[in-house]
Amino acid sequence: MLFSDFASYLQKLEGTSSRLEMMYQLADLFRQLDPSEVTPTCYLLQGQLLPPYDSLEFSVSVKTLLKVIARISNQSAEESAKTDLALDLFGEVETSSTLEKVTQEYKRIGDLGTVIEQALSASSTQTELSITQVYQKLMVIAQESGIGSQEKKQQGLLDLFSFLDPISAKFVVRMVLAKLRLGFATMTMLDALSWAMTQSKVEVSALEDAYQRRADIGYLATTYLSFPEASGRLAALAQITVAVGTPVVPALCQRLNSAQEIIEKMGEVIAEPKYDGLRIQIHIDKNAQPQLKTFTRNLEDTSHMFPELQTVIADLNCTTCILDAEGIGYERATGKFLPFQETITRKRKHDISTTAAEVPIRCFVFDVLAIDGESLINEKLHQRKDRLKKLFKDNEVLRHPEYIVTKDPDTLRAFHESQLAAGLEGAVIKQLASVYQSGRKGWSWVKIKETEGARGKLKDTLDCVVMGYYVGRGKRTTFGVGAFLVGILGEDQTLKTIAKIGTGLSDDQFRELKTRSEVLVTTTQPLNYEVPKGLVPDVWLMPQLVVEIAADEVTRSPMHTAGVALRFPRLVKFRDDKKWEDATAVTEMGGF
Repeated sequence: MLFSDFASYLQKLEGTSSRLEMMYQLADLFRQLDPSEVTPTCYLLQGQLLPPYDSLEFSVSVKTLLKVIARISNQSAEESAKTDLALDLFGEVETSSTLEKVTQEYKRIGDLGTVIEQALSASSTQTELSITQVYQKLMVIAQESGIGSQEKKQQGLLDLFSFLDPISAKFVVRMVLAKLRLGFATMTMLDALSWAMTQSKVEVSALEDAYQRRADIGYLATTYLSFPEASGRLAALAQITVAVGTPVVPALCQRLNSAQEIIEKMGEVIAEPKYDGLRIQIHIDKNAQPQLKTFTRNLEDTSHMFPELQTVIADLNCTTCILDAEGIGYERATGKFLPFQETITRKRKHDISTTAAEVPIRCFVFDVLAIDGESLINEKLHQRKDRLKKLFKDNEVLRHPEYIVTKDPDTLRAFHESQLAAGLEGAVIKQLASVYQSGRKGWSWVKIKETEGARGKLKDTLDCVVMGYYVGRGKRTTFGVGAFLVGILGEDQTLKTIAKIGTGLSDDQFRELKTRSEVLVTTTQPLNYEVPKGLVPDVWLMPQLVVEIAADEVTRSPMHTAGVALRFPRLVKFRDDKKWEDATAVTEMGGF
């Protein structure tokens, strides 16, 4: 497929708000692709070159792209001059200050993709490239490193744009800046794959199960689309299993109100402490290089961030394994756990050794998903716990968390409150006989939700997405933000408003919110936002910034599109470990 045809699909997807219509368009695209194009196309649809856990970034700045566009604009002006139309991008004869004018146009529009689309509209020298050719050129640009790499990236982009039509260039720029964001998630792509082959969603469940075992949408799609018959497709999906080095989509908690409700719904359970730390999936292969990889709950590779884990590889009684753990910072002298905001500093990319010394991490390993090539995700939880006990002994880095097994509500309640008294966030409760279920499926994992302050430290918090902000008045004009609008997940990956927050933030939090927001500003309302007219913010943000919000209570609301609102909402912390797709769902609000 020509990349220009692919860009036409992206253009249609960008203008589509209906998830169902997006599915139809993606299904049509999948049907048109050659087998060799499926894998790169799946990554490009997500604005990436590889799965997220391979963490290949372009490392190209806005400043670099502005220089590239300025050069394109000058070249366009030179071409126009040959026909006595000496006009540059903005209709001016003079081209010596093109970079300044391009920069001004970017500030006005807020989207470099649109700016380069305008710059190329005056050129007629495009040559058609295929999806594979563009993908290969982008890979070369992204992999440039070392001395002079920025100049090579700039020249590589300039060369690539000389082959692209304006619409294709627009989307390439957004990919380079990691700002493609077409408003659909992986689940929509899985729906589209099923629709492409069956004209229905009948095979979505099998696709989702396979993806959760091996979270590589490119590999999955290529495997699935290569079998014309249903029996072949389903057999191929069933054979996709967990693999060391490729993250498993992590299991997440549902919410329930009380110990009594939990026991009634789940029966016999395991209850463990709920630590306020970083979810870490640990992959060990003693015969590989590197021997250790770690991934966040968002499937991002964080292997370099936890050097202390290297010291315990030899202590594990296996050759390969996949462990599910919670990492939390602690004080060496006292063993006291550190707040989440200190633990999260371990996610930085530089000076890791210094940070590791200042914020040591202890990993509480609560599950094992594979040992020596054997997948355990379909084993019952109590069986996985037995296997986990034999893998290692407690040490300074790895610990087995304490847990109880019970089907008595009073015992469960007492354990939950004992964790609160210890300064933790209560308990995570898991069904004793459950298999490992990725995401928030069923009622395998739950946490108790309580009103903030009702019992100890546990906060009745929600994970919300910052949808936009209001400039504010008085003192807050110095921060650039006076209040901000947050939403939670509705059906079909929509975001519905639940609170406008303008109090309960410190001056530093207001400043940090503004800084974090600057790179997410968009001139138009994202298509998956459902916002009433009375709450339209002064500045829209792309859905990327997740915050943890506490409130006194949740009430019914005729204004907010979530159908409920937060009373006295306030910012608890920024959740850099979560994506917008991990936000609290409207369906979770039924118990309030």
